Amino acid sequence: MNIQGENKSKNNFIGLMPLWLVMGIFMVGPLLVMAFVSVMESNSYGGIHLKFDLSGYRQILFDTNLFDVMEFNPAYIIIIGRSFLLALGATIISLILGFPVAYYISRQKDNVKNLLIFLVTIPFWTNLLIRTFAWIIILGKDGVIENSFTFIGVLDDDDSLNLMYTNSAILIGLVYSYIPLMVLPIYSSMEKLDIRLIEAASDLYSSRLHLISKIILPLTLPGIIGGSILVFVPSLGAFIAPDLLGGGKKLLLGSLIQFQFAYARNWPFGAAIAMVLLAIIVLILYFNARVNKKHEKFN
Repeated sequence: MNIQGENKSKNNFIGLMPLWLVMGIFMVGPLLVMAFVSVMESNSYGGIHLKFDLSGYRQILFDTNLFDVMEFNPAYIIIIGRSFLLALGATIISLILGFPVAYYISRQKDNVKNLLIFLVTIPFWTNLLIRTFAWIIILGKDGVIENSFTFIGVLDDDDSLNLMYTNSAILIGLVYSYIPLMVLPIYSSMEKLDIRLIEAASDLYSSRLHLISKIILPLTLPGIIGGSILVFVPSLGAFIAPDLLGGGKKLLLGSLIQFQFAYARNWPFGAAIAMVLLAIIVLILYFNARVNKKHEKFN
């Protein structure tokens, strides 16, 4: 029995070797390179010097003045805070909009469910850059919204709502880009929800508020947390929506990282920010794993 078990384990290991190689080369490898670059000395013209230096991480909090004295610089903390707030706002709005949509889809007949899920996933068929450009046409000056308000007489011809290049425009772009990632996990959890529990609660004269808070929310918590992470994580490191809808005026973490590699030529600093972002994401995923483990134990 032991020999058979050892042979089976060995065969499983050999069979998974291609998977480990792909993950090592295309996933773990680039992360190791990024971690290596983050602790090297920056080259003035781009690239790095092979010399250990933590100035990339130090630059997140501190800067050196003209007298070569280190002092606290809140500029990047403000960018990190703005990124968190917008990512959190996009997650909350996506949850508020996506939860009733997922519930409605889960209560339909199978053929209607398939059609509605198909409609939810349609935006993924189009490039994100093109979809974000569409919002420039909608939100921009003399765009769809402003022309509509001008047509009905709310705005004069010379007035403008100034919707573009604001945090609100970025938030709209983030919600539009990632809301399907909120709907699908919640729908998956609601598909597993026993409809008899809802019917029993209704028969016992439970109000809709109690029905949602006591039955639906607790039983669909894994889907809610999973959808929230799927929206929050890419929103935190988003680049296209902040760059196009923010006009470069509202830097977020993704834009800051791209700027360091493409224009500032400070590779270690850009890599350090990327590693900090990765550490935050790992902590979020760890928290999600703990919550799911407790939920499974409770059930």
